[in-house]
Amino acid sequence: MQVEVEEKEVEEQMGRLLSGEGLEVTLLDVIPELARPPVVLKKTVSYIVCAVIFNDKEEVLMVQEAKQECYKQWYLPAGRMEEGESIVQALRREVKEEAGFDCQPITLLLIQEQGPQWIRFIFLVKVTGGSLKTPQDADQESLQAAWWDRTSPLSLRGRDILPLIDAGLKYRQSAWHPTTMPIDMPCQHVAQRIIMTFTNSQQELWVLLATAPSAHLPAAAAVKTHTVTWAASMVLQEATPSRYHDYDLSTLGVLGVQHTGRQPGKADGVCLNTLVSLVEDRPQRNEDGERLEPAESAPPPLENPRYRWHRVRNDALRQNILERIKKKSILPVNSLY
Repeated sequence: MQVEVEEKEVEEQMGRLLSGEGLEVTLLDVIPELARPPVVLKKTVSYIVCAVIFNDKEEVLMVQEAKQECYKQWYLPAGRMEEGESIVQALRREVKEEAGFDCQPITLLLIQEQGPQWIRFIFLVKVTGGSLKTPQDADQESLQAAWWDRTSPLSLRGRDILPLIDAGLKYRQSAWHPTTMPIDMPCQHVAQRIIMTFTNSQQELWVLLATAPSAHLPAAAAVKTHTVTWAASMVLQEATPSRYHDYDLSTLGVLGVQHTGRQPGKADGVCLNTLVSLVEDRPQRNEDGERLEPAESAPPPLENPRYRWHRVRNDALRQNILERIKKKSILPVNSLY
């Protein structure tokens, strides 16, 4: 009876995460030694915000850099988060300082990371007030702002922003994931909460749960020497060490980002709520590409009593998860390693 109650609660939690809500980070199931101390903004972690803003002509807002190392080159409005700021507060400040506009984020477009020490949050943003920064307004933040038609020659600080602009145009034309905004919840580490799924050919769906102190979706702190989403691999290695290499583990994307700036130095971390897919790695196939052996009908057996598989029986929840996996309707997270 207790197991049924716990699993019902977990399914309710999964539903909340899929709808863009958050869950308090009360414990981490894997805390590697390299990640044990809580992260501290500007000392052990750096968060960067970046704005993709279009006008009615689909011209993109650009700012001309004032920094000596990239003087007079052009870039999207972007900058580092300051102590005590939320992600959205940092975004609004940077756009105001560099471009002169008041703004409102529409959705997160993409998350990029170079391990847990450097994470960039890219937003699709709309202007709500203010005025375009002119050369007469030049200061240490930027020299000026301008609308770029994306074809005229422009000296760019880096071409890394071009895919971000393309992603913004794509989302404006057809949103491929639900509106996703940061959730105001504290976390001491850079962590990944994991909905790890296994699906068979009959479209049955299992999700991996941690068992102690009660059944819950597992979470793990990121390792300094790996990508943020390596945390899911650490959980799988703990759960089934001998079968770990037999499966391909893919973090499909982010359902939500939890962070608060209200506790500087104490809760500077972020928790990425992620959807992860587990499939058999490199099944044998014939010359026509047909599978020689039938796909596994159940997830791999677990060797660690701290974990168990939960078969999702709520049909609406199962269909929701399967649809999100099929359509890749999830906020992307990309490693720049």
